[in-house]
Amino acid sequence: MQTDSAPRPTLADVAAKAGVSASTASLAFSGSGPVSDATKARVLTAATELGYAGPDPRGRSLRRGRSGIVGVVLEERVRAAFLDPVKIQTLDGITEGIAPLGAGLLLLTDTGEAGGQAVGIESAPVDAVVLIGCSPRLAHSVEVLRRRGIPAVAIEGKTDEDIPEISIDNRNATRRGAEYLRELGHTQVSLVTLPLDAERTRGPLTAELERDSTTAVATERLAGARAVFPDATGLAAAASSIEEGLEAGRALLADPANRPTAIIAQSDLLAAGVIQAAEELGIAVPRELSVLGFDGIRVDGLQHDLTTLVQPSVAKGRAAGEAIVRMLAGEPAASVAFVSTLHLGDTTAPPHRSTP
Repeated sequence: MQTDSAPRPTLADVAAKAGVSASTASLAFSGSGPVSDATKARVLTAATELGYAGPDPRGRSLRRGRSGIVGVVLEERVRAAFLDPVKIQTLDGITEGIAPLGAGLLLLTDTGEAGGQAVGIESAPVDAVVLIGCSPRLAHSVEVLRRRGIPAVAIEGKTDEDIPEISIDNRNATRRGAEYLRELGHTQVSLVTLPLDAERTRGPLTAELERDSTTAVATERLAGARAVFPDATGLAAAASSIEEGLEAGRALLADPANRPTAIIAQSDLLAAGVIQAAEELGIAVPRELSVLGFDGIRVDGLQHDLTTLVQPSVAKGRAAGEAIVRMLAGEPAASVAFVSTLHLGDTTAPPHRSTP
């Protein structure tokens, strides 16, 4: 066993013990050269006997001029992101996409708080970055990365720059869902949106809030709903969470004389919160209230098969990761657009007509 006082074994020590050159030993570890299986086995056996763990990855990074790290910018605290199945699926896809690089992921948060993302993205040792475009602070991240000369890919974010975008049909998908509600006979429809601005303002959908929106995803989904229900009112949430949906649902359903017969929520987590608020108030879903979500995820504790727009979260992440691989290889990376599908569950039905 290697003691603290003994010198650490080097690659040269391993090569000498295995009876090969240092370059052959290096190739045996990297797996990037024509080394026979027998020689590789002899080198690895020598390394094990000497307690040599392998070449220092820091030295390899210096030689390549890279850190071996891909950053992912999230729009909320990491804990909140890991409570959102969409974020987890997207991260899984990114990991699959960058697998050929052998790189690790570094999560950077974009909360706009002092000491938060602004510091991390300014100095993080990353080779490239994936931007989660539903962030209201996307433009700030793009500006920082452009200044640092770091390649980036945006997932659902219009950057107005030469940055590949991995997008879905947010506007058209929401419009299809809204049209389905209209076909069922709904006319009194309210909306619960994702955060619209960098301050994540929670409250009524005012003309000013919508005009100043900096979140492409929320804006596009809002436009899709308004294409069918132009006069729909609603609330902006401060995050995509069950808690935010619950608060919005309580507010929208509080007045029996002015309750909507359907609510379009811009995420499945928000939709689950709306349903919870309805249950608290004794409002039956879908008999008295139809609820439409967006994402196509499984929400823990939800006792309904949610009617929702299903988006390919893993595929989006994988496409972003593959674009990063191409960019780091000096190859062009094109934008990719995905299509969402309408899943008809048990949370939508024709509006309830009370009998006189």
